[in-house]
Parts: sequence; C-alpha cells; structure tokens
Amino acid sequence: MNLQRAYRLLALFYTVLLLVGAIALLAGGGSALSLVHLALGALAVVGLWGYTLNRGFMNPGLWRPLAAVLAVVALIQLWAIFSLSLSGEMLTWMLASTIFSLLLVVILYRYGDRDQAHWATPEELEAARRLEAMLEEGEGPLQAESRDGERESRVTVVKTGDAYHASVTRRRHAEREAFEERFRHPATLVFFLEKFAGVSVGDFKRPDAA
Repeated sequence: MNLQRAYRLLALFYTVLLLVGAIALLAGGGSALSLVHLALGALAVVGLWGYTLNRGFMNPGLWRPLAAVLAVVALIQLWAIFSLSLSGEMLTWMLASTIFSLLLVVILYRYGDRDQAHWATPEELEAARRLEAMLEEGEGPLQAESRDGERESRVTVVKTGDAYHASVTRRRHAEREAFEERFRHPATLVFFLEKFAGVSVGDFKRPDAA
C-alpha cells in the first residue's frame, strides 16, 4: 500500500466516523458539546480530504488555527477524563474524539502551510513555470523594479538548491524597508511578489540585460 492510498483510506475512515456521529446525534444520543465536536470534526475532515487530494479547500489561514483549537480541545478533554466524574457515555465520546483528534492536528498543521502548490491559482502556477524557466536559462539572480507614484520596489530572486530566495527593497519618500523571504514552491513566491512587492514575472530581467 502506497502512502497516497493510506491517506485516502484514513480520510474515508474519518468520514465514516463523522457520519456515525451525525447519526447518533440524530437518534438522540450525545449532548450540545457533542454537537460542537461534530462541527469541528466535519471541518477537520474537509481539511483532511484537501490534504489527501492535494487540493486547496477554503483558505490556508484557516487550518493551522483549527489545528490549534483541536489540540487545545484534546488537552481539555484529557484533563476532564482523568479529573472529573463523567458518565460512561460522555467518557466514551471524549476519549474517542481525543484519540482521533491527535492525528488530525498534525495533518491540518501541515495542510495549512501556504507554501504549497495546492494553494496557488492556475495563473500563479503558470507564472511560476515561466519564472522557473527564466531562472534555469542562465546563472545568477533575476531582478525587477516597480514604481507606483511615490512608491518604489526592487526585487532580486535567486534559486539555491530547491529553495527560492527573494530580496525586496521598498522605498517611499525617505523611508526604506528591506526584507528577505524563502520559499519551497515558486508559485508561492509569485503570490508573495505580486502582493508585497507589486512586481510580476514579466518584470524580471538579468542584471546584465537590464
């Protein structure tokens, strides 16, 4: 069994658990707390399927906070299990949800990393392919400039191994700001450059061709 198939079976397993929980609630089992658990579980399963299928669902900024919420809920439930006198039904529900939350915490944290291809738009992926081709055409960095009224941005991009480095200098009046970022996927670099530096792939040139 390869890893991809294992993730699909895992996602299917969690989906079945979610359906079983929903049926139990509809049949009159559980409590208001169980309903909250089920809602969080449904959202987490969406993220699990996104991770499994390598597709971006919703917003990348959602998933790491959700992973943190699941981790906090799991810790609270562990404290309740060992510290409070719970009914058998509540104890079973809390123990099961805690166990099944732990793996989701890790997966959703990884899924929420913005530096992955499944969060890129088709336009960003196409621009990333052009940027990669430009970087492979010759040695040394690529440079671009952007001016918008009183604002000016200068960007230098270079590929080192499997990583992409961007150095950005922004000026406005007498103010100057410089920062660097590193990315694993070129589409994330394209998103960063367009949003924070105001440059597109078509603006880049070799220093000796400028």
